[in-house]
This record gives sequence, C-alpha cells and structure tokens, in this order.
Amino acid sequence: MKRRGFLIAGGLLGGGVLLGVGLTTAPSPASRLGDKALLPTEPGQVALNGWVKILPDGRVTVASPRAEMGQGVHSALAMLVAEELDADWKQVSTEQAPLAQIYANTAVMVNVLPFSADDDSLLANLARRSMQRVGYLLSLQITGGSSSIRDAWEPLRLAGATARAMLLDAAAQRWNVTPESCQVQAGVVRHPASGRQAGFGELAPDAARISPRQDLTLKTPSQFRLIGKPMPRTDIPAKVNGQAQFGIDMRPEGLLYAAIRHCPVLGGKVHKLESAAAKARRGVADVIVLQERAVVVLADRYWRAKQALDALDIEWNEGPNAQLDSAQIDRQLKQALDSKDQGSGFRQLGDAEAALQQAEHQLDALYRAPFLAHAAMEPINCTAQFKGGHLTVWCGTQVASLARWKAAQVAGVDSDQVTLHVPLLGGGFGRRLELDMVEEAVLLAMQAQGRPVKLVWSREEDMQHDMYRPVAMASFSAALDAQGHPQAWLNRVAAPSIGLATTERLLPSMAADSPDKNQIEGAFDLPYAIPHLSVRQLRVKTPVPIGSWRSVGHSYNAFFTEGFIDELAHAAKADPFEYRRALLVSKPRHRAVLELAAAKAGWGQPLPAGRARGIAVHESFGSWCAQVAEVSLQDGQPRVHRVVCALDCGVVVNPDTVEAQMQGSIVYGLSAALFGQITLKNGRIEQSNFPDYEAVRLAQMPHIEVHIVPSSAAPGGVGEPGTPPIAPAVVNALFALTGRRIRELPLRPELFA
Repeated sequence: MKRRGFLIAGGLLGGGVLLGVGLTTAPSPASRLGDKALLPTEPGQVALNGWVKILPDGRVTVASPRAEMGQGVHSALAMLVAEELDADWKQVSTEQAPLAQIYANTAVMVNVLPFSADDDSLLANLARRSMQRVGYLLSLQITGGSSSIRDAWEPLRLAGATARAMLLDAAAQRWNVTPESCQVQAGVVRHPASGRQAGFGELAPDAARISPRQDLTLKTPSQFRLIGKPMPRTDIPAKVNGQAQFGIDMRPEGLLYAAIRHCPVLGGKVHKLESAAAKARRGVADVIVLQERAVVVLADRYWRAKQALDALDIEWNEGPNAQLDSAQIDRQLKQALDSKDQGSGFRQLGDAEAALQQAEHQLDALYRAPFLAHAAMEPINCTAQFKGGHLTVWCGTQVASLARWKAAQVAGVDSDQVTLHVPLLGGGFGRRLELDMVEEAVLLAMQAQGRPVKLVWSREEDMQHDMYRPVAMASFSAALDAQGHPQAWLNRVAAPSIGLATTERLLPSMAADSPDKNQIEGAFDLPYAIPHLSVRQLRVKTPVPIGSWRSVGHSYNAFFTEGFIDELAHAAKADPFEYRRALLVSKPRHRAVLELAAAKAGWGQPLPAGRARGIAVHESFGSWCAQVAEVSLQDGQPRVHRVVCALDCGVVVNPDTVEAQMQGSIVYGLSAALFGQITLKNGRIEQSNFPDYEAVRLAQMPHIEVHIVPSSAAPGGVGEPGTPPIAPAVVNALFALTGRRIRELPLRPELFA
C-alpha cells in the first residue's frame, strides 16, 4: 500500500511539474465563485456570482450543477448557499447550472485513489489535492461517487457568504451606516438602530455593482440555522403535483419518437432487414440501421414506433459470443483465482503466505457475486435535435460535461454549438454515467432533417443492454492463533475492470489494462488489525459490458470481507460484534458506528423464535456505516424484518435527506441480495423485466431505523454507503439462524433447501 501510494502521488507530482499547472494544489473555494455573467438572467433578475441570483421579489435562485435523481441534491446544495446568505428557505429555489469550470466536481476524482478515507498521510493528501485539481482542469461536471456535498461544502457556502456581504454593503451605503451595524435575517437586511430595512430584491441591483469582499469568515457549526436541520426539499412539490419534468417528458415541437432494438446477442450485428412493410405503417417516418448493431423505427408516436419495430423481420449476425453463458464466465474467474498469476497487489503487510504456512488453524473460503442491472424506474432515453448547424440535447445524465463532449463529437461540431438541457432523472445508480443513449440519439437526429428525435429504450432493452455491475469472485485464506486472533489474511479478487471498460468506451486510444481501484475497493482497505495481510486484484475481461453500479466495488467486496470476518469470529467461538470491535482498536469511526448499531438493535438481547441478527460494518465514499439485520426464513425464503443502520458521514446538511438515502440504498442493496442477478445463455441476457428481475416489494419491506453519529468532521458521501453492509448483515444473520454459511448471491430458496 505504501509503495503503491508513493508511486501514485509521485506520478501526480511529476505530472504537475511537467504541466506547470500546480497540480498538487486543489482549487480554492474563492477561485470557484465565478463571474456573475455565467448565470443566465431574465429582466429584473440579478446575479451576484456564478451561484446566486436574486429575483425582484427577493426570491433566491441557486445554480445546481449536479443532477437531481431523487437524492435531494438540489435542496442540499441550496441549503449550503442559503445558510451563509441568511435567506428565507421558503424563498429559495434551484435551477440547473450551465456548463462551466467553476461547476466542476473536484471531489469525484478522489474516489479513484487507493487510499482509505482515514488515511491522513502526506502522500494521501497530496494525491487527493492533485485529483481535485485534475477534476477542475477537466471541468468534470459529474454527479456520482457520493461526492456532491463533499465537493460543494466550502465553495457554495462561500458563494452564499459573498452574496450576503454584497447585499449588506449595498444597504450600508444606501443608509450611510457601517456594514457592521446592519443585520441579515430571512432575506431582509435591517439596521436596528434606525429601524430601516430592505429586502434582497430591492438591494440586489446595487449589490451587483459592489466588488466582493476577500476576507470573509464562514459560519461555525454553532451558528448554523439551516445546516443540520430537517428542511423540506425543493423538488418534492413539483413531483407530487405532476409538474416535474424528467428526461422522458421532453416534447419539443415537431418531435419524432424512436423505438430501438439492439442485437440480442452481445456483440452481434444486423445481418438482414426487411423494412418495407414497417415503413408503410401509419405514422412511421423511417427505419434505420444504427451502427450495424441496432434497428430503429422513427414515428410520430412512440407506440406506433414500437409496434412497427415489433413487426420487423430482422436477421441477426450473432457474432463470436453466441455460445457465451454464465457458467463459462464463472470458470474464467475461478481459473484466474487458481492460477499462479499474482495480479496487482493493492495492500501488503508482513508476509501473509509465510504466516499461513505456520498457522495453527487455517480457514479458506470462496465467495461470488453476480452481474447486476441498474433497473432505474425511468428507462433509458435521450432527445436530440440538429438544426442549422446547432445541436440541442435533452438528457437526464449524470455526466453533463461528458454528454456535451460526446454529442459534439458524434455530430462533428464544436462543443459551443451544443446546448445541453439536464432535466430530472428517474433514477441513476451509475447507469446514467454512460453516454450510449446520447450517442444514439444524436446519430438519429442527424438523419431527421432538423426534427427533434426522442429515443426511448423499452424496459426489455434497458434490462438486456445495460452496463452491468461486474460479476466477481474472491478467495480467502486466514490464519488464527490458539486464542482465535487472526494472524494472516490473504484475499484475491477476480472481476472485470470497470476502469478499463469505461476508458475503452470514452477514450479507446488511452485504454490500458492497469490496476483499477474501483474493482478492489472495500477489500484492500480492510480496517481490521491483522499483522500479515495481502490483498491482490485479478482483472478478468469478459464480453459483457460493465459499468459503475451503486457503491461500485464496495457493493461486492463488503459482502466478501464482512462475510469472511464473520467466519473467523465463528471459528474463534466469539461473538461477531465483539470480535469486530476488538479488531478495530485503531479505527475509532468504524468502532463508533458498530457500537451504535449494535446498541440500537439490542444486540445480545433475546429475539422471537425463528429470528436471528447479523452485523456488518463498512467504510465507503468518506462515510462509515454499520448495519444490523434481523431475519427469519419463511417457506425457504429469507425475510428481513428490521434493519438498524448507524452512519457517520461527518457534518450532516439535511438529516431527512440522509435518512431517506440510507433507506433507499438499503432497499436497493437488499433487492440485489435477495433477488438480483443477470445471467447469460447463448450470448443473451436471460432477464428482461421486473417479473424476472425482482425488487423488494411493499409487503417485504423491513422496518429501517437510521441513527446518525453527531460529527463536526468534513462531510462524507451518503448516496452509496448504505448499500454495501446490507448483504453481509443479512447473510451473517442467516448463518446465526440456520448454521449455513452462504457465500454467493442472490439468496435463492434452494440454498436453504
């Protein structure tokens, strides 16, 4: 780990010297205030910097550069501004920010580094600052990696504080008093000594002419009025009354609808197409073969396009993957683990192999997790129009900057000839980090003679042509001494590389089979005190397209590691909670959430007959999460009755949002643990819709309790950390209940027969 960290930090330092861009200096919050000209304004509206504008009636609009996909990010970012601005929360709204460098996500790039969140070494901090600078230089406007609040914590608060000071100075000049004698509260500036007051809307034109102060001090936690309080979200009313606009709702004038069918065999192409009958159907405008891999029908209604597509006679060239199946991929992973290939070492302490040879007691295990689909409620869609040399795209995307870049690349125009609108997303989970829908929609728009085209994937296309969570397999060997204390831990993880797959899609000329932190995260950063430890990565390439899925590598590595540590506790005849607790002596934040979850769940207290508890703890995306699951078996099917979740995510912006995110991420991970798997037969994905890709239903939903650890530390992520611990907590509870150790997912009834 130290050697690898040194190489990474050294490489970044060297790059900074070579480029002459100060790569090891993270962008300052002040450098991200931006010019007020960045924000588009209507008559009477006044922008005070790149984040804040004031309307004539005093309402405040905050620019949000992150995609709102149900996680409440628009509200959370607005709260950061409103807190320092001292605005009236009822008068605050958000709008999607334009594309500009100040809106870059500087925190998301930190996720690629192989350092644990509590690593405060010089090299780790240098590497973090370097990656923040890289994200800024590349203007990466991305929503992912549970990074939105981590990125915005200081810049948006400073934007609010700067706007507040400008309004305060404007009032002081108007009244010929000192700014210090004035106060700001709930959108109004007051001068208590004279009783004068003025609203934000009245002062904004004068404030815009004042130079921003350079010596501002942000509030301390004891001064927070909004941050840390449960505040109503700004996006909820429109979603409730039906006014909210998602990507699939976009209907520009003259719209054509596109229904698409990709070759059902991975990597296959269109061989022969008979389209005359389809073209003659009512409303059909065209039938197009797209990039040799798909057939598209354009029509004036989506249903007409879909019906015509279903009636087409398509002959496919199935290509080299026509015999691919799940068993073949599993054999490939197992062969990699059994081979002498050492792969890439991500962490090395002592000599694990030598310690195993001298062990008094050795445990071995093999774990497996399947491919998973994202299965967002809003199917994949994108609308595009190419007219007069200008391209307009409407797409619910998590990667706004890359979406515009890809659209321009496909259309053969400069990026400034592309206008991108980012409506609400009906779920992302990493699927909308991809650009396939943008590429396809733009290609279709280029053939539509200036008319806009809305491409909508059916649920079956969405399920069978996803960028899946990788299949993964892990082998473990551990040595215990006579007291049951672990002395050695050897872990090898075989899985496809998400980093390689993503680079091949975006920048194929730069793709290289190099170490990938995404594949091994949650394994290399094992928190337990074990003197001899070796964690190695084996990257196995398959034809199945893969991508980021909620919590990425943590989603399977937490299941592997927390399942195996539970096995060690059992072998040591120790309580699973106490065993973990004793091994977390140097990890206070892990230990605190573990203890809180156990206490709130009543660990060790009697349960009704036929029930048992399991526990797991995991750190991901800068937050620490422990969960206790209470389970039973009903007709051979696991039933989860209660989940107690303890979370340390640093400073909490909106506790209601954090609780909702934990609930959502737990049920997302639980659905995968109980039901989720994507399997292949004859090169085709076997699952096609929710009847054969189940999710937890209302009657199966456990009672979820969320307990947040009070903290003044910098914010961590909350969108993903709740997902990794749920599968191991459930599996560990099932072992306590049945004595059967489950090492593969999903939890099919036959495993308990």
